[in-house]
Parts: sequence; C-alpha cells; structure tokens
Amino acid sequence: MSKRVSVGLYPGTFDPPTNGHVDIIARAATLVDRLVIGVAINEDKGPLFTLQERVEMVQEQCAKIKGEAEIVIQPFDTLLMSFAESVGAQIIVRGLRAVADFEYEFAMVGMNQKLNPAIETVFLMADPTHQAIASRLVKEIARLQGSVAHFVPQEVERRLKAKFGVS
Repeated sequence: MSKRVSVGLYPGTFDPPTNGHVDIIARAATLVDRLVIGVAINEDKGPLFTLQERVEMVQEQCAKIKGEAEIVIQPFDTLLMSFAESVGAQIIVRGLRAVADFEYEFAMVGMNQKLNPAIETVFLMADPTHQAIASRLVKEIARLQGSVAHFVPQEVERRLKAKFGVS
C-alpha cells in the first residue's frame, strides 16, 4: 500500500517576496510532503514585477530552504479553489500578521469551504520579527529610496533597487 502524499498550497502575488513570505514557506514545508507555491498572475493588482520575475524570486528563495518537502512554484490565474484542486492540495496555507488579516481571511475561508469543503485552510502566524512586513509597504519604501534590507532577502532588495533606479 502506497503512502498518501500530503499536498499544501501557499498562494500569493509575491510582489515582491518578503522575509515574511520566506518564513511561511519554510514553516509550511515542514507540514506537507509537497508544497506548491502558487504565484497569482493577478494583473488587477498592477504588480511591479512581471510574473516571470516574481516566479524567479520565489524560486531563488525556495532553493535555499532545506527539508524533505518537495517545493514547486507554479503560476496561476484561476479561482484559488480550482487551482488547489488541480494541484491536489488538501490544505491551503495562509500567513496571518494582524487582526485585519484575520478578518479578510475568515471571509475567504467561508467562501472557499462552500466551493470545496474537502480542502482545509491552515493559518500560520507570522513570526513576530516579520509581522509588520507588507509587500505594498516594501515597494513604497524602496521607491522612496529607503532601505528594505530588514524586510526582503538580498536578491529581492537588489531587484527592487534596479526597478527604481537606485544604486
């Protein structure tokens, strides 16, 4: 009898990936055999980085994560639950930073459960050192030539500086 492979899905825009995202990915990878990082295409959000750039940045960070879980990065532009079903996910992983995150996520879970009650949502609390980090704020700081070194991995910081023409 073969062992059932547990599959988790961590979806996001990752524009750009932050230290908080990397922390959630590393911790989620300890919970499942296979972790799919779903990079949302989401052109409505007007991402700073192209889909390809976001996928590359996530790949760079995931390559550094040690562990037994297989980590796969895959773009998607469908309904989250449809994507979760297509990758065989039993759980969706979401990171929570604050009460405001919880309120939004609580509403999403209710809708997602109606769409597919077999897929659970698991919340991981942000590490206290990463609770204030938001991609939107990181982009604003970088655009205004502030240091984002405490918020994003070095490779991401380099890409942000290049995007904004900062040396």
